[in-house]
Amino acid sequence: MPQLGESVTEGTLSKWLVSVGDRVKKYDPLAEIMTDKVNAEIPSSYTGVIKELLADEGETLPVGAAILVMETDNSTIEDNEDASEERKKVEQKVSFYHEGKKSESGKLRYSPAVLKLSEEYGIDLKQVKGTGAQGRITRKDLLQLVASGQIVHKENVRLEPAAADTSISEEETQTPNSYVHRNNKKPASGDIEIPITGLRKTIAANMVKSKHEIPHAWMMVEADVTNLVEYRNEIKAEFYQKEGFNLTFFAFIVKAVAQGLKEFPQMNAMWAGDKIIRKKEINLSIAVATEDALFVPVIKHADEKTIKGIAREISVLADKVRTGNTRVEDFQGGTFTVNNTGSIGSVQSMGIINYPQAAILQVESIIKRPVVMNQSMIAVRDMLNLCLSLDHRILDGFICGKFMNRVKEILENTTKDNTPIY
Repeated sequence: MPQLGESVTEGTLSKWLVSVGDRVKKYDPLAEIMTDKVNAEIPSSYTGVIKELLADEGETLPVGAAILVMETDNSTIEDNEDASEERKKVEQKVSFYHEGKKSESGKLRYSPAVLKLSEEYGIDLKQVKGTGAQGRITRKDLLQLVASGQIVHKENVRLEPAAADTSISEEETQTPNSYVHRNNKKPASGDIEIPITGLRKTIAANMVKSKHEIPHAWMMVEADVTNLVEYRNEIKAEFYQKEGFNLTFFAFIVKAVAQGLKEFPQMNAMWAGDKIIRKKEINLSIAVATEDALFVPVIKHADEKTIKGIAREISVLADKVRTGNTRVEDFQGGTFTVNNTGSIGSVQSMGIINYPQAAILQVESIIKRPVVMNQSMIAVRDMLNLCLSLDHRILDGFICGKFMNRVKEILENTTKDNTPIY
């Protein structure tokens, strides 16, 4: 299992791209791996023949775990002392993560997933007959045993299926918690139990860490963006015809935020334990949601890009996230987060800061409403709420207020005459 990011500790093998017996060349894709940072294909480091697949699709494994055995061509590994040591390390990993195959010492070795289930349900693995390659014990083998109701827990508490039917479905094989103690309450009729994936676990851990460690404070300003709306609506059709991607309101807002961060560098900072680091580069993380997860790819050097350049990056990054074609570098280096909550109809919200950044800005829906103009007139205007969550260890209300009012000023003065797209 490769390291697909600086803070990534595990990955989920979502799909095998090879089978036992396949001959692969160096750099050919072997499998698709999903982490909280990225979905990626992992390439082969050698030319050779696939002898055994050690992990199941859907299995989450720690970085460094062996996932397959390959018989390599002699020419692909240098016959020297370093290579010999490397082979020993690989052999040790293969021995540990092999499910149910005896090592040279005669001791059985199992995968982390199998060991975890056996400990949870008190299963004697020596008594289990595996159905995997070469008789190895798989996660599904153990779940089938649990479903039969014949397993005795270490505390001599017998387990039974959550439903009266002792058969096991494909969905249930992914949900070990479908099986409960006899004395526990069963799920109500119609309830659906959804297993927590590695991605969702990581998102949850990051959110909890942010809320527990960062003293969040919050403020909001409203901006009259009537001029911006008129300007963008006037040129959006021509822009799309010429460039091939949409010119969104969000692109104007991201550009204004980048300009505000350049003028108030205190906002572009991070907490680092015994010091605060003000980042020189302005790299804006933008939140992109899928049906079951939230990703934050990064627009690098946003202050140096035109509105057109930012619009292109938003389009490209959003497409890469939703098609699963992101790379590790797409998520690295963010210094400040902008979240377009207005795209889902929100008008006021408080975001959780993207740790260890100093703040996150929520961009809400643009709504037409009556506004008092010139102290005596009422007019219908396009109004936008901007909501800032800030780390009160790094920032205070004074500097955040100045930053927010500067972003508001830029947006309210966005017109055809003073805001070039290119």
